[in-house]
Amino acid sequence: MPNTMETIYMILIASELTIGIWGNGFIVLVNCTGWFKRSIISLIDIILVPLAISRICLLCVISLDGYVMLLSPDTYDHGELMNILDVLWTFSNHSSVWFTSCLSIFYLLKIANISHPFFLWLKLKINRVILGILLASFLLSLSISVALNEDSWYNFKVNHEGNRTLKFKVSKVSNAFKQIILNLGAIVPFILCLISFLLLLFSLFRHTKQMKFHVTGSRDASTEAHMRAIKTVMIFLLLFIMYYAVFLVMTSSYLIPQRKLLMMFGGIITVIFPSSHSFILIMGNSKLREAFLKVLRTVKGFHQKRKSFVL
Repeated sequence: MPNTMETIYMILIASELTIGIWGNGFIVLVNCTGWFKRSIISLIDIILVPLAISRICLLCVISLDGYVMLLSPDTYDHGELMNILDVLWTFSNHSSVWFTSCLSIFYLLKIANISHPFFLWLKLKINRVILGILLASFLLSLSISVALNEDSWYNFKVNHEGNRTLKFKVSKVSNAFKQIILNLGAIVPFILCLISFLLLLFSLFRHTKQMKFHVTGSRDASTEAHMRAIKTVMIFLLLFIMYYAVFLVMTSSYLIPQRKLLMMFGGIITVIFPSSHSFILIMGNSKLREAFLKVLRTVKGFHQKRKSFVL
């Protein structure tokens, strides 16, 4: 039976999972409903839907990993299931990060005003550029997952021969080290997001400076668009740094004899990233924000009617 701390952990993970699936599922539902109604697919919808789906998968994998750790320790330490979860985590994690970098590049090309010829060329080819990055992101994430899968199957076979305990520890540490190396590849999309963030700041600075001399009616709209994009990318960068710092600590915890408490705490922190950022995306997108506020008004009206009926 789980103790008090383990019970609290499972409740928190379940709560974060529910919130995350609701937020990301809302993004998928609103965009897909719009596609069916209007038969028109915008570029940002093409980015947001796979991003939300990848985060739903990531949330499920992280949560399942935590529950297996508590409810079935033997499976967590020696089971084939964990090899599968490692592969699924790697794929969903890389997909999520790369798709977010696509979103930041989209904001940059769509909003920023930079006069460099190469940037202007990218701006003209924005559809091809973004779709190309999305496809490359998916293929790269899949390739990294396949690379980890081959190593995981090898380690699993090795564990069934000779000294099982010793070879398990060696292979587990080796697999953890390989996970760290493979997931360092996420630094590339992080750098792309950071560059997009800095260029958006530069563009906002230039735009604000120009508005001092040329006051136009579009000033507020352009500034607000810059600010929304900057906030979205900045929050992602902060959450990403926190997420990966905790991940590296959790991965290295295989070297620590008593690691359960650390893994529990890390699991709660890592779920915050894919859960909370979905609501930042919702509030930063006019269509999603309007749909979200409409749902809140509907729920509030239903609650008030029910309350008046009871009274």
